[in-house]
Amino acid sequence: MTSDTGPDRYLQRMPKTDLHCHLIGTVRATTFAELARRSGLDLPASPETIYRDVNSLPPDPKLYEHTRIPVPRGRAADEPEVSYSLFQVSRWIVEALRDADDLTRITYEAFEAAHRTSSVRHLEVSFDSVPTHLESLGYRGAVDAYAEGIRLAERDFGMSGRLIAAVDRSTSAEQALARVREVVDNPHEYVAGIGLDNLETAGPPERFADAYRLAGEAGLRRTAHSSEHAPVAHNTITCIDLLGCDRIDHGYYVLEDDEVVARCRDERVPFVVAFTTSRRSWRPWRRASIAAMIDAGLNVILADDDPGLFPTTLADEHRIASEELGLDREKLRAMALAGVDACWLPDGEKEALRDRFGAEFDTLDAEEAAV
Repeated sequence: MTSDTGPDRYLQRMPKTDLHCHLIGTVRATTFAELARRSGLDLPASPETIYRDVNSLPPDPKLYEHTRIPVPRGRAADEPEVSYSLFQVSRWIVEALRDADDLTRITYEAFEAAHRTSSVRHLEVSFDSVPTHLESLGYRGAVDAYAEGIRLAERDFGMSGRLIAAVDRSTSAEQALARVREVVDNPHEYVAGIGLDNLETAGPPERFADAYRLAGEAGLRRTAHSSEHAPVAHNTITCIDLLGCDRIDHGYYVLEDDEVVARCRDERVPFVVAFTTSRRSWRPWRRASIAAMIDAGLNVILADDDPGLFPTTLADEHRIASEELGLDREKLRAMALAGVDACWLPDGEKEALRDRFGAEFDTLDAEEAAV
């Protein structure tokens, strides 16, 4: 619960962008419960229990034996007896969706929650390929449904939003190319770019060079999960140089290579990060890694990734930055403005958003000074 005064109030009210948010990961527990029961989904436990016990177990610890920031090997104190992985729960959520109205609903609710809990002014959400049971919608029908949710949120909350077409890195190069070709052949004002999702160890960035080249030629913006699951820094350089990424999602393992850190610092590469993860045992490592990235001078921007499932909010992520990392308001303001600079709005809208942030911060600071 956010207090009416003091630090919590400031962190909740400060204007924000959220540039790394998976749409399926925003679905509320109450919405999933309703959709699952309506659909008669066969689940191993109640929807409420499943949401409560989301916890992705770490992979083979031998992969992370020699990282600069030690990766935890034990269990977290809050790990449930029975865990449900982020990917499994996401699949169940997708199975519970039945039509275009459901897609519009979850999109609208993602924007509503971002606005209400965290004062998000611009939200970019990634969406997956159309599942088989909704294939009658087609790519365009699904995107139109998502876009309707954004339009309603823009009307109701004064926000802006964009969609990011997710490329599943567990698929082949040919499948990824087909996915991007679908996006390119069906241009939509709300689809700003593509992102490379799923476990980094399932598909190296080199596999997707052709798909990303096609996206770049079509004027789409590009990002990718990188240096998140594979404990190497060079994947991030590959994403920048070969895939042409404008920004990087996560990027914690760039800390393994001082030269990569120096280059990314000098080039002001945006790293869109989240303290909270479904791997509960890794949360301390995440926080230590982000602290080290900030100390190294990297361009770090806070996000909330899968806020409905972790659960977290973008205000919560800022609270961690303030209380656990000791970031002051000046630093948080600079990070918020860096989020505006890294967003995928057209230049004119981006400039207007930056002016809005400046005015809102000035008003908020004045109000806080008067308390």
